[in-house]
Amino acid sequence: MSQKKAVVLLSGGIDSATTLAIAIDMGFTPYVMTFRYGQRHLVEVEAAEKVTKSLGVKDSICVDIDLGSFGGSALTDAIDVPKDRNEDVAADEIPITYVPARNTIFLSYALGWAEVLKAYDIFIGVTAVDYSGYPDCRPEFIEAFQSMANLATKEGVEGRPFTIHTPLITLTKSEIISKGNALNLDYALTHSCYDPSETGLACGHCDSCIHRIKGFAEVGIPDPTKYI
Repeated sequence: MSQKKAVVLLSGGIDSATTLAIAIDMGFTPYVMTFRYGQRHLVEVEAAEKVTKSLGVKDSICVDIDLGSFGGSALTDAIDVPKDRNEDVAADEIPITYVPARNTIFLSYALGWAEVLKAYDIFIGVTAVDYSGYPDCRPEFIEAFQSMANLATKEGVEGRPFTIHTPLITLTKSEIISKGNALNLDYALTHSCYDPSETGLACGHCDSCIHRIKGFAEVGIPDPTKYI
């Protein structure tokens, strides 16, 4: 394995799993960070564990934080997950599935671990194309966080800057799936649904399921997800 270390944020979904596969393909030794952040289900955490093992990752950590303590999102609070949203409406609003400051918090944890590891590369699977309107998935946010990271850390101040990698930022969901498929990523191990059943079946109607279904259909690859 390469000695070029990178911290990779992994949720267990298509985007983060593809990002992990890309980081490995680029020659990085990945240090995977997943979160139990007070989300309503842990199916995605279990998916992240499966993806981590399947890609032969040696070092991983699952961090416990409680974003559910202040709620404000359908993913962390007793709020219904929107289903079958009109695409035109969805394009013009930030949905209730947005978790306040989540990527800022996740990247901050990744930055702390990266500084300890002396790993100057951090990967996150955000995309500004087929996404649900989250402000912390935009290039402007990533650029601002990277600038902050290099002002706020010992390593950055001493001339060893961090780079935040977003290899999916300009890709559509179908392009992401094509990329992962070319890297032999097993998407059957991933999970996308915001509101799965008690047995882990995907709902097929939330924004994330809709993007997933559309992505597989456009690329012409069977979706391995088990839906209700």
